Amino acid sequence: MGDGFVFIEIIIFAMIAAFLVYRLRSVLGRRHGEERQRPNPFTPPAARPGQTPSDNVVHLPDRARPPAEAPVSDEPMSLSAALTQIRSMDPNFDEKTFIQGARGAFQMVVDSFAQGDTATLRPLLSDEVYDNFVNAIRQRQAAGETLETRIDRIKDADVTEARLDGRTAFVTVKFVSDQVNVTRDAAGTVLDGDPNVAVEVTDIWTFARNTRSRDPNWALVETRTPG
Repeated sequence: MGDGFVFIEIIIFAMIAAFLVYRLRSVLGRRHGEERQRPNPFTPPAARPGQTPSDNVVHLPDRARPPAEAPVSDEPMSLSAALTQIRSMDPNFDEKTFIQGARGAFQMVVDSFAQGDTATLRPLLSDEVYDNFVNAIRQRQAAGETLETRIDRIKDADVTEARLDGRTAFVTVKFVSDQVNVTRDAAGTVLDGDPNVAVEVTDIWTFARNTRSRDPNWALVETRTPG
């Protein structure tokens, strides 16, 4: 008799278990390889069918582009207007912070060029400017010459030009510095410059950056002197 009750209890528990499994399947569904992936909190949400991605999540830089029907003015854009346009594409752009970075880059590039340190120059320069610098360094080394450069001070560093070309921002800085530049031959004889005299040097450098890039660094794309 006792064995009969145990058997009935087993059957009852089995029916309850089967019912629970059925309910779980009806609620959770069956896995068939096409389940939605767990959302990544670090990526923008996908657009719903028939809906374009939200501009304020995916294409922030595009919001600064003028409408196609906007009239094009023949008047050159003022510096302040150009900087405002760059800020609209890159909200993190700050002129004062940019100038501080440009001053640091100026010092680093001048020092590295004199030392022939191409590894330091590489990430700071565009391909074309880098090639020009490397060629000058190689010519100097082939001639057995050395360049000694010391920047005593950067007297001025001012933004003189700015523009936006598609996604790329260009900002030109005029540097006025006191420098000592001495070129020596293989024997150490001074060929050019005076190691005891600093001269005022004016350089005009243009930096560029893709405003949609995650890399916050700017690259030097052009160097020139006042002409």
